[in-house]
Order: sequence, then C-alpha cells, then structure tokens
Amino acid sequence: MLKENIKSIRKSKGLSQEELAIKLNVVRQTISKWEQGLSVPDSEMIIAISEVFETPVSILLGENVAESKANYLQVVSEQLEIINLQLSQRRNARRKMVRFLLILLCVMIIIGFLALILLNSPYLKWDYNDHETAFLGVSFHSFEWLFIRVAPVIFITSIIGLFLTREKS
Repeated sequence: MLKENIKSIRKSKGLSQEELAIKLNVVRQTISKWEQGLSVPDSEMIIAISEVFETPVSILLGENVAESKANYLQVVSEQLEIINLQLSQRRNARRKMVRFLLILLCVMIIIGFLALILLNSPYLKWDYNDHETAFLGVSFHSFEWLFIRVAPVIFITSIIGLFLTREKS
C-alpha cells in the first residue's frame, strides 16, 4: 500500500525519483527501494514525505490514492452540478424578468394608443395665439406624432422578444 501510494503521488506531483530524493536528502536508490517495497521509510521520513507531497500521512499509509482521486472527482462533479443548477435558475429568473418587462411594455403601448384614441387630440382645438399654449400644443402633437410612428415598431419587437423568450419544452 505504502509503496504504491509513494509512487503514484510522486508521479501525480510530477516529480522524478531523483527530485524527490533531493527534497528528502536521500539517494535515488532509497526512493526506488521504497517504491519497489524492498524497504520502508521510518516514521520521521514518512512525515517528511507527506510534507513534500503536501498529503496527509493517512493517505500515504492506508488510504488508496485512487480512492482519494475518485472521491475528489465525485466532490468536484457534485459541485459542478450545483453550479450548473444555480446558473440555470439565474437564467430562468432573468428570462422571466425580461418576459415581464416585455409584457409591461406591450401593455403600456396599448394603453397609450387607447388614451390617444379616447382623447382624440384635444390640443388641436386650443388657441395657439398664446405662446405657452402654443408650446404645449406643439409638444403634445410632437409626442403623439412620434408615439404613433415608434410605438408599433417597439410593440412588434416586444412581441418577437416574447416569442423568443418563451419557455421551451
């Protein structure tokens, strides 16, 4: 168990036997003997190995590294699943907010058109000899003229946006 763990962790850290030997102040043959199971490091050396590998002693002595990696992959997989779920929820919330705003815009345009129809442009009957009245009348007429021309384009665009943001089954 120890020999496989030393070898697999050393390789996963990208260390050669020579590099590990230098870090532990031993000769390369000592590392080779440990990995072949011909000898076993003493307790102080096991602690030094765990520090070099930045790995708990329990993994060196007992736990299988492959199991540890499998557990790590499972944890990462579960975390990615949670992140994907959160991103999906955000995307759905954003889509619902956009749909709500588009519906609100359509309703406001319809209300604007109804108001213009019901009011029937009352400013056209005003006396434009007064400068303030003339300014207000021209302002209302400009708004109505602009609204009548721009609102249908915005309305159609909003309807297309509602179609594009619908929930797909």
